[in-house]
Amino acid sequence: MRLLLKLSGEQLAGDNPRGFDIERAKWIAAEVHKAQAAGAEIVITVGAGNFVRGEYFAGVNVRQVTADNMGMLAIIINALALADVFNSVGVRAAVLSNIKADQVVDQYTHRRALSHLSKGRTVIVGGGTGRPYVSSDSAAVSLALELDCDMVLKATKVDGVFNKDPVKYPEAKKISKLSLSEAIENPDIRVMDKAALGLAADFHKPIIVFELLKEDNIVRIAQGEKVGTRID
Repeated sequence: MRLLLKLSGEQLAGDNPRGFDIERAKWIAAEVHKAQAAGAEIVITVGAGNFVRGEYFAGVNVRQVTADNMGMLAIIINALALADVFNSVGVRAAVLSNIKADQVVDQYTHRRALSHLSKGRTVIVGGGTGRPYVSSDSAAVSLALELDCDMVLKATKVDGVFNKDPVKYPEAKKISKLSLSEAIENPDIRVMDKAALGLAADFHKPIIVFELLKEDNIVRIAQGEKVGTRID
């Protein structure tokens, strides 16, 4: 099984408002290693909200294109740090970039990514799609399609999709399964942007929304157990 794990920048910040949390990255590495030991191949994409949010900068003085490029560069920073942490704890990882930055990171190619996966490495892809106006969620789904991943794992703070925000509303009810079309049409479901969900729907790519910080969730998914919410 090949899995695409989508992490947010905020998750890489740990309990801090900004920056990169080494201990959180080490914990993620250990969870990924469990899934690999169970036979899964892992591809990771990340966001950059812990450093740069493109929508915050985009406006009159900073163009949308520039703001999006800033975000994609910040994603490369996260990817480089995450790969180094993985390798430091014995979880072999390679980082590739969809933005050309040869001095610091290898360029992403389909063949190169598959080669790293065949050697048992976690492949961490930075730079989003390399183009502005595309979210990191859409970049994750696109990469999952390109690399024939069996599903996209969207890591969140809560255990799946709920009918309303469970942080604000304790009575919120978890939805264990729903279709991609339902997720697209329901305005209350905001776990991924609609463009990413639409791309997944076009190519019938399932998405698992799950709680990142619950131990063994990733390996349980790799072993076929029901975790979080399945959208397919």
